[in-house]
Amino acid sequence: MASSLLELTANIVSSHASVTEMSGDELLQELQKVHVALQKLEVESGEISEKPEAKGPAISLKKAFQPDQITCMVCGKSGMKTLARHIAQVHGMKPSEYRKQFSIPSSQALTAKNFSEARRRMAQEKGLADNLAKARAVRAAKMLAKGGEKGKPERSKGAPRA
Repeated sequence: MASSLLELTANIVSSHASVTEMSGDELLQELQKVHVALQKLEVESGEISEKPEAKGPAISLKKAFQPDQITCMVCGKSGMKTLARHIAQVHGMKPSEYRKQFSIPSSQALTAKNFSEARRRMAQEKGLADNLAKARAVRAAKMLAKGGEKGKPERSKGAPRA
């Protein structure tokens, strides 16, 4: 535990020193002050854990996934359209970890339903699926013309197998 407490102290003081000019003595005093303050916090709150313990959800699964917004089940923050960025930045979790922690089925999107529908409609209106199919056909024709590997076009990531 002492090494992580020292690391925290070093990070805090180095951040402070990067914006404030300090002499060597001032830097040492600052290190001591911050270290003592962190030790007091550690004693008051018990052991500082490296990873937060898995807690129960802040909100029920049904309430978390509303048609117009989605709520984080870890912290209870609501009003978001998508959840992946929030859980990565704030909680340091991957979507698969989040799903596992709260038993969310993989078929459940981590986005608000209305948001997903709007994106789907927009993609259909712009013909994005058609454009992708055309681009793949052009690429396949170019590969065949160049005499690619045994006449087979290269398979791009996400392309269906032939």
